[in-house]
Amino acid sequence: MSHIIHRNLRHAPPVAVSAEGMLVRDSSGNTYIDASGGAAVSSLGHAHPAVLEAMHRQIDTIAYAHTAFFTTEVAEELAARLVAGAPKGLSEVYFVSGGSEAMETAMKLARQYAVETGETRRSVFIARRQSYHGNTLGALAVGGNEWRRKPFAPLLMDVPRVAPCYEYRDRMPGQTQGDYTAALLLELEATILEAGPENVIAFCAEPVVGATGGAIPPTPGYFRGVRAICDKYGVLFIADEVMCGMGRTGTMYSIEQDGVAPDIVTVAKGLGAGYQPIGAVLAQGWLVDRLRRGSGIFQHGHTYIGHPVAAAAALAVQKVIEKDDLLTAVRMRGASMMGMLQDAFGGNAHVGDIRGRGLLLALELVQDRETRQPFAPERKLHAAIKSQAMARGLMVYPMGGTIDGQYGDHILLAPPFIATEADLAEIVSRLVDAVNAALKAG
Repeated sequence: MSHIIHRNLRHAPPVAVSAEGMLVRDSSGNTYIDASGGAAVSSLGHAHPAVLEAMHRQIDTIAYAHTAFFTTEVAEELAARLVAGAPKGLSEVYFVSGGSEAMETAMKLARQYAVETGETRRSVFIARRQSYHGNTLGALAVGGNEWRRKPFAPLLMDVPRVAPCYEYRDRMPGQTQGDYTAALLLELEATILEAGPENVIAFCAEPVVGATGGAIPPTPGYFRGVRAICDKYGVLFIADEVMCGMGRTGTMYSIEQDGVAPDIVTVAKGLGAGYQPIGAVLAQGWLVDRLRRGSGIFQHGHTYIGHPVAAAAALAVQKVIEKDDLLTAVRMRGASMMGMLQDAFGGNAHVGDIRGRGLLLALELVQDRETRQPFAPERKLHAAIKSQAMARGLMVYPMGGTIDGQYGDHILLAPPFIATEADLAEIVSRLVDAVNAALKAG
């Protein structure tokens, strides 16, 4: 009997005993292709020798140093590398242990900046419906994942929300892409005005929506418009790249592809690629300089921030990505996988949309392709597909409630950057069988 509080309290998951490359093995001898990188985490696959060697070397040097007393060479080197490739002006880095911590840190940093500039009335964050920013209370409050929020709603601060940039569902017939984008931006500006610009701290958004919506990319010009509106009203723009950043969509920072520089960026999953828990917040130099000239401290901290072994793992991951030119591989393999998915599912009556960027891709499932009617939530199609995929030795990341927290099903795919064409073909082949089996069983 397990004493662990597992995610599913009625069923214990298989016991993973080993992993290498794209394969994970369990205690029963089953082997699974990791086509989702866990939760879009394992960008280099498992047991990469360069990363393991760097971790061992760091453990032998210094395994832990509390940041209230010390910094470490490896953390400093990692910060310098992150800044060197970041959008313009992002010159300050704060390390944490994961994505939710990163968002909590970003929110507190943004609030303290407002306090230290004398704008203490700024206390409101604005975010988008069907977004996900983490599971801690602050991050959960900002996020728009209704299923995750509902049990804890009385504990969460109020957050005004605007529509997501979800073209497949929300662009009206006859509406041009440009008009649709303009309408979204008008809604954001109206929401800031309704809240009172002097009260708003920041607007938070994922450049490419991850788990909750399923690899939803923005329309052209959307984030340029967001940047302009935030600048107009003195509102900070926080880009949550916990899932879509660190090369996952084909550039080190996903927002690069939209041609804007946020005020704060959060990263995590692909930063350490699962080898150690780590995340980071990058901030504009002028923002942190204000605190430096004011109180001189950031009123925040956790025990394991800047952990040397985690920093060593993340630094090794980033060096491998550069050395092996894996960003190019992500773009090429992403285009190839998109083509494979379109060939395999483009004629499927129950696949409404195939979308994403780089190696962050998704299928949205529908009961009727013409009307885009979703399946009944009670059917739990996403869960059935996950079960059928696991039975075929395939790990994917399905989710329900895609549309509004209740209706809609999608399957998220985020294979490691090291995937070959043959690996991708096998993933798609097994996924076809899993989807067909789940639909037939329904």
